[in-house]
Amino acid sequence: MDDTYDNRTSLAKGAKGIVKEAKRHAAKKVGKVVDRATDEYSSHRNYTRFQDDEEDEGEEFYRGDAGNGAKDGGGSRDNDEGSSDATEGHDDEDEIYEGEYQGIPSNGKPGGGKVALGQPLSDAGRDRKELEQERQADEEELAQQYELIIQECGHGRFQWQLFLVLGLALMSDGVEVFVVGFVLPSAETDMCVPNSSSGWLGSIVYLGMMVGAFFWGGMSDKVGRRQCLLICMSTNGFFAFLSSFVQGYGVFLLCRVFAGFGIGGAVPIVFSMFAEVLSREKRGEHLSWLCMFWMIGEIYASAMAWAIIPHYGWSFSMGSAYQFHSWRVFVVVCALPCVCAVVALTFMPESPRFYLEVGKHDEAWMILKQIHDTNMRARGLPEKVFTVNRIKIPKQLDELVEMESESGNPVSKAFFRIKAEIYGIYVNLKKCFNYPMRDNMIRLAIVWFTLSFGYYGLSVWFPDVIKHLQADDYASKVKSHSNERIEDITFNFTLENQIHTNSVFVNDRFIGMKLRSVTFVDSTFRSCYFDDVTSVGSIFRNCTIIGSQFFNTDIDDSKLIDGTEVINSTFVHNKTGCQMTFDDDYSAYWVYFINFLGTLAVLPGNIVSALLMDKIGRLSMLGGSMVLSGISCFFLWFGTSESMMIFMLCLYNGLSISAWNSLDVVTTESFPTSRR
Repeated sequence: MDDTYDNRTSLAKGAKGIVKEAKRHAAKKVGKVVDRATDEYSSHRNYTRFQDDEEDEGEEFYRGDAGNGAKDGGGSRDNDEGSSDATEGHDDEDEIYEGEYQGIPSNGKPGGGKVALGQPLSDAGRDRKELEQERQADEEELAQQYELIIQECGHGRFQWQLFLVLGLALMSDGVEVFVVGFVLPSAETDMCVPNSSSGWLGSIVYLGMMVGAFFWGGMSDKVGRRQCLLICMSTNGFFAFLSSFVQGYGVFLLCRVFAGFGIGGAVPIVFSMFAEVLSREKRGEHLSWLCMFWMIGEIYASAMAWAIIPHYGWSFSMGSAYQFHSWRVFVVVCALPCVCAVVALTFMPESPRFYLEVGKHDEAWMILKQIHDTNMRARGLPEKVFTVNRIKIPKQLDELVEMESESGNPVSKAFFRIKAEIYGIYVNLKKCFNYPMRDNMIRLAIVWFTLSFGYYGLSVWFPDVIKHLQADDYASKVKSHSNERIEDITFNFTLENQIHTNSVFVNDRFIGMKLRSVTFVDSTFRSCYFDDVTSVGSIFRNCTIIGSQFFNTDIDDSKLIDGTEVINSTFVHNKTGCQMTFDDDYSAYWVYFINFLGTLAVLPGNIVSALLMDKIGRLSMLGGSMVLSGISCFFLWFGTSESMMIFMLCLYNGLSISAWNSLDVVTTESFPTSRR
């Protein structure tokens, strides 16, 4: 009996000890959960504080609370009940080590980020203006927190990778813009463009850019920077490549306007996307360096034009209807950077700032973690953990959209989807003209207009003005012949830069020859034979052609002008299309070499603006550069020689590039993410 009693007593004491130990372990785990929640709450609040807050020295940055707490296990947990886990026989399976995947942290705000007690008032019952004010407050808090997060992610390999990819995209856009100026003289001749229509070729790409900037800029604020940029670059590359093969002038203009539609959307998206992964202290300098790729695109286009267009042997023709001259090869080569940019962009992520703006917390967190880990590995710190747990999400406002019935056909659904997106872009655009953005919007629009008017106008006009200056010099060397009588002569060589007045040609043969800038005035052709004759810039003015034969020539009614009479003459197998004698082009090398020098003059201005952007200020650089470039542009009026024009062009390009760089930075920083 005594043994039985002792056993029961021992059993009761053991049970009490087990219960006491279980209670102690349970209390310890609850304490850990409370401490961890407290630490996370403290770290979350620290996001909204600036690092220079001297009153909160103990809370310098959230990485000190969250990061050290994760490594040390927390000061309160180490001293819990005067013991440690090592002496308590704790369960190793319950411990989460630093760097172990713990799932994507949420923003801690279920259903729109509002923790409610009882029954909160739903958004449907609240005033729209009140909801917008709440969202604006959330955006301001997110801007402060996001700046600290980007600073923790650091500036390193990821930003430089994105810099190169977006720079390649910007370079390809710059190439396509300046292609027009280089191909303008050759394309006009190749496609028989009359002088009254030649201006469209120089301006049509900018019309497409204007429409594309409105459309794609708004779309990128709704569906994302990366996706819209891919579509823009693909559109630009496809139609730029296609334009090199089309033969008709109207179709060529259509392809260039669609290429401009893609360019106009790509340029603003590039700067917005890059600015959203840069800290404030790095933004001005690195956006200025990004602008240098536009200059690289100019240099690439100038160098390719100089190297390709004058090499007229790089061409082929299929009869007289389809001709692929060297300027078309140049257009194809200029489309290659765009293709490379599209391929490189597919490997880059979306802007995390955009994801946060539209409420996609998890996607933004993953990209920010990728930025942090990429930069830390490049610094030799792969063990450093991304300590961000929660990120502020602005309040998401529901938009009223028109819904199409499920039974609708695909075309109708697509139409309603496009209609809804365009309406959303229109609404977003109207907000840019509301206070307080309205004044900045108008001022920036004026600056953009004036700077673009001068810079792009000169870029398109300058190759043509060099041509005119050289044409004037060429015309001054013309050879004049009058009152000649030429009989029974065979012309099988080139006649160039001549004027024949009151001349008579009898029984002459013009075989396998070229007439270049030759004018016949008041002349008579009697019983002459023309075979395989190509004429460029040549005309017959008030002439008389009697009993002559024309076989395989390009002489038609457009060259028989001012009362020219054709009597008993036949035209057989006339050549169609425009005939070009590129091998005799005297000015091509010189024109493209001058443009190459003009683009090189931009390099010093790019370097200076990048180094001084954050030191002297954006507006000071913008105003000073515009004043100086305007003065240099004024002196172009007095340019009467090629050397004077070349010098003033180089000076204007070098001075105006600083204005462009500062304007890009100012515009990017003047608008919130939702309307950038």
